[in-house]
Amino acid sequence: MTAITRTSSISGKDNTREIDVCPFALNRWDRTDLAVRPFVQDAFPHLSADDREFIKTGITPEEWDAMFEDED
Repeated sequence: MTAITRTSSISGKDNTREIDVCPFALNRWDRTDLAVRPFVQDAFPHLSADDREFIKTGITPEEWDAMFEDED
């Protein structure tokens, strides 16, 4: 497990999650130019959609739930 900190594109808050990803693979993905970077689901197919979303945007499941809570 790797502790990953990202800034949420919704709240601007720094969030940290423990994710089952190799830190070297994550660093390589982060440093790859966007024009040639693989989709996060292709780079990390073993991760949940929540974990992949967090890697891309820093948004936690709790932030998504709060953002759309009035739509239930």
